[in-house]
Amino acid sequence: MELTRRDFLRYTTGAGAGTALGGITGLGLSLSPARARAQELRIRDTVSVPSICPFCSVGCGTLIHARDGEIINIEGDPRSPHSEGTLCPKGAAIYQLHKNPNRPTQVLHREPGASGWEVWDLGRAMDRVAQLIKETRDRTFIERVPGGKLANACTSIFALGGATLDNEFNHLCQKLMRGLGIVPIENQARI
Repeated sequence: MELTRRDFLRYTTGAGAGTALGGITGLGLSLSPARARAQELRIRDTVSVPSICPFCSVGCGTLIHARDGEIINIEGDPRSPHSEGTLCPKGAAIYQLHKNPNRPTQVLHREPGASGWEVWDLGRAMDRVAQLIKETRDRTFIERVPGGKLANACTSIFALGGATLDNEFNHLCQKLMRGLGIVPIENQARI
């Protein structure tokens, strides 16, 4: 095996850092106070608001730290009886739901066959969605099945809800879809 200068530096730096940390630990020194102090500095002068993780039906407790109306940090709530302050990988990423420069903030529409996206205002997009739902429902609505039994069903539209949506939205989605006669309804939260 040929050892390059870069590999040599990498290995010796890693070994030196490991030896230093091992020596500190071996002497009985703990980094816990330093970690606690760093945590304290990170959330100093913030308002802590208890909340619930939106991702699944477990409902793990979270603490949202905000300063001047701006979210600074989101972490697990140690008072939560079932998660005891820990969050799964999805829950640990809640902060990115709120603070993500890549999150779309405009309605983008691409005509069939077009090569680029067009920015639409929300009202126009909502009108278009409502128009397409009405056209599809009117075209495929089944009032009665063969044999005359009342069905009032629309099986050509599928409703899919997600656990990142809150219970109130999922409940309204269920009411709307059932009111339209839509039969295939699925939701991760199974409401």
